Amino acid sequence: MLRQERRGLARAIVVLAWPTVIEQVMQVAVQYIDIAMVGVLGTQATAAVGATTTVGWLLYSTILAFGVGFLALVSQTCGAGDDAGTRNAVSQAILVVLVVGVISTVVPLALSPWVPVWMQVDPAIRDMTWQYFFILYLPMLPRTASAIFGTVLRAAGDTRTPMKVAVIVNAINVVLNFLLIYPTRTVTVLGLSFVMPGAGWGVAGAAAASAIAFTWGGIRITVVLLRHPRLSPGTLRLRPDWAVLRRCWQVTFPNMLQHFGTALGFVFFAAMINSLGDVATATHTIANIVESAFYIPGSGMQTAAATLVGNAWGARNEKRLRSLAAVFIPMEMILMAGTGALLFVSAPALMALFSQSDEVIALGSTVLRMVAVSEPLYGFYIIVEGMMMGLGKTRLPFLYNICGMWGVRIVGTWICTQFLHLGLVAAWGCMIGHNMLVFVLYLITYLRDRWHDPMPQAASRT
Repeated sequence: MLRQERRGLARAIVVLAWPTVIEQVMQVAVQYIDIAMVGVLGTQATAAVGATTTVGWLLYSTILAFGVGFLALVSQTCGAGDDAGTRNAVSQAILVVLVVGVISTVVPLALSPWVPVWMQVDPAIRDMTWQYFFILYLPMLPRTASAIFGTVLRAAGDTRTPMKVAVIVNAINVVLNFLLIYPTRTVTVLGLSFVMPGAGWGVAGAAAASAIAFTWGGIRITVVLLRHPRLSPGTLRLRPDWAVLRRCWQVTFPNMLQHFGTALGFVFFAAMINSLGDVATATHTIANIVESAFYIPGSGMQTAAATLVGNAWGARNEKRLRSLAAVFIPMEMILMAGTGALLFVSAPALMALFSQSDEVIALGSTVLRMVAVSEPLYGFYIIVEGMMMGLGKTRLPFLYNICGMWGVRIVGTWICTQFLHLGLVAAWGCMIGHNMLVFVLYLITYLRDRWHDPMPQAASRT
């Protein structure tokens, strides 16, 4: 009976997770495509696109934190069958999108000329870098809508709509990249030659293509949410409901500190790598994008874990809560072991897709194979973290990730690069040390059963 129940849970997990995996593949593909299509312009163009990526993560961390807050609220109200509570939470999500989206637009645009200086970008490519950054972050309001409304839809069990939107965003980005990056040229396909029109904007063209695609995605997902039969708040009343916002903030604030502290760590980490020169910067940029693709299955499972565990908690079903944990963790670790093995084998070929430099390919292959070995451990801790997110428990994840980022990765990289004069391999070794520490902390939390609070017995049902 238990085996049949867990098989049923495994099927439910796959149904919920696979559209999220495809969606995240599409999101990463935007970066893949930009790097690959700009890469033919040279190492400097690749470095300009990648040099400020971590600053974008820092900005996006606040938005994602609010998404986690609403994920916990909506998944729990949906699990409890509280439709009125769900719609009220969605109305507050709309208000948050408007406020956070405007702030997230004004701040990066105002700071864009100074960002390459702070990131220690080579002076020869600073103009190219800040122009790319400025254009890419113009549409932060629709990007905020995509992030938060997409999370709300997934929390209610609709993972297919964000996936479909992400696929179309990618298609728009690819087409516009061809038209905006390169000049008008003659293209030969299957022996047939034709003139391909182009604006010849280079790196700025890649940013403009992504910005237009992101804008369409934000508008589309907003329309879907407002028409959703279960989530639409009906008549929009943009008044703060402080009780709902306080509950959201209790989950959001620790997660925001976690994302902000981690993303700020990425900024320092990238700045130290940028100081190593163009080859290190280009290699790190490409390797990060390649690596992120192999994390996607794990991240999709994390979203499914947060949603299903939140639903079980809202329904006060402790038996299902524990069964979900028993199914998710081995599934995730097996999945990440497979992706790690694939990354280890394919690292040189994947690096060669984005660079023609033998030095970049060789260095990138080394660091990717190093991190591939640790993927199953990463899979364990992001599933436990996801389950805690669905329950609204974000304080311990904040502490664990900050300790790993600042106590191991940043301090270690600073010592290795600035004092010992070691290179990119040592820096990525410190990154793996960060992941190992966080894995141990989550393992202790799980074994001691501290990942969730006791469920009220009076309300519990199995």
